[in-house]
Amino acid sequence: MPVIMALANRSSPLVAGIAALLFLAGTIAEHGAEALRLILRPLAAPLGLAALAFLAWCLAAFAWSPFPGLSARVFSEFVLAVIPAFLLIRLAPGRMPTWGPALAAVGLAAACLFIAGSLAADLALQQALGQRAALFMFNRPLLTAVLLAGPLAAILALRGRRLPALALLAVTAFAVLRSISGAATMGMLAGAGLFLVAWLAPKRIGIASSALILFLAFALAPVEGDILAHVMPEAAHERLTLSSSRARVAIAQSFGAAVAQAPLIGSGYGTGLRFAEVPAVADFAPEMRTMLAVGHPHNSFLQIWAELGLVGAVLGSLAAFLGLQAAAALPRILFATALGLLGAAVAIMFVEHGAWQAWWTAGLGAALTWLRAACMARPAPNE
Repeated sequence: MPVIMALANRSSPLVAGIAALLFLAGTIAEHGAEALRLILRPLAAPLGLAALAFLAWCLAAFAWSPFPGLSARVFSEFVLAVIPAFLLIRLAPGRMPTWGPALAAVGLAAACLFIAGSLAADLALQQALGQRAALFMFNRPLLTAVLLAGPLAAILALRGRRLPALALLAVTAFAVLRSISGAATMGMLAGAGLFLVAWLAPKRIGIASSALILFLAFALAPVEGDILAHVMPEAAHERLTLSSSRARVAIAQSFGAAVAQAPLIGSGYGTGLRFAEVPAVADFAPEMRTMLAVGHPHNSFLQIWAELGLVGAVLGSLAAFLGLQAAAALPRILFATALGLLGAAVAIMFVEHGAWQAWWTAGLGAALTWLRAACMARPAPNE
């Protein structure tokens, strides 16, 4: 996935889809009629039921969406990434060859070095190939790399390959810091910070820290714009010119105001692309509606609030907290890796991209697949 994403930055759903079909075919060949029961078993657990409830609420929100066709198109893109991600998480760990993680780590390192080299050469290769030559074209691949690096490094470390694990993390960090992606940098730092807390502190501290982060991400999303407008100094905006921080604050304020107009059930699933036209914002000032026309609020938690309301936010947070509860039962290194992935994902979701984009969903699915594979990895004899 990282290699192909470095060449085509929206390709992760295709990679995940092909891989999921292959693992599904193998599972059916292995288990026959029992394959369906094996695949669906986790959906009966609390976490599975919470995820299904959230998806069901997304579908229910078609009913009050002013653009049901748009809602259906956005949902189809989202669910066609969710299903392969679920199949990979469920079926791939335990069925991959022993050399699989090493090959994946080499691929991730190669992709990061390719990205760093391309940026150092001012995208000369991309220009020669007639590709779009813009510095931000590597943002999506690097966000995917941030998600994958921790779980892959954990597998290498569990197998006694600590030096390659550290090298993989170093190469990923080098590429991220060489890029212009503030979201990737923020995700990497947040993931590393939460990993260290989970690794060094008692488990209850790591769980409490993660729970607080999740709570704040969901609870503060509707008022993010107002908070930033009051506390963010002008000097910070000057340093974040490339990140368009002033526009992001205005966008967050506008979407936050829209949440207040439809707080319980939201304005309808998938309406972000035409949010300036939803009935809830009909009386907004023209400058606020201009900010709503950007397509999404650059905050997945705020987008959930705006489109699905309090009910969607509660269901989404319930699934997230149940996932954290599952992570709490893991051994220390896997617990720390899981919380590192959580920290990176939450940080990225709070500042970047739309909630339903397929490339992001596929990348999360791949990261969780490798995390589950790490849980099944056999430690080195002296570990």
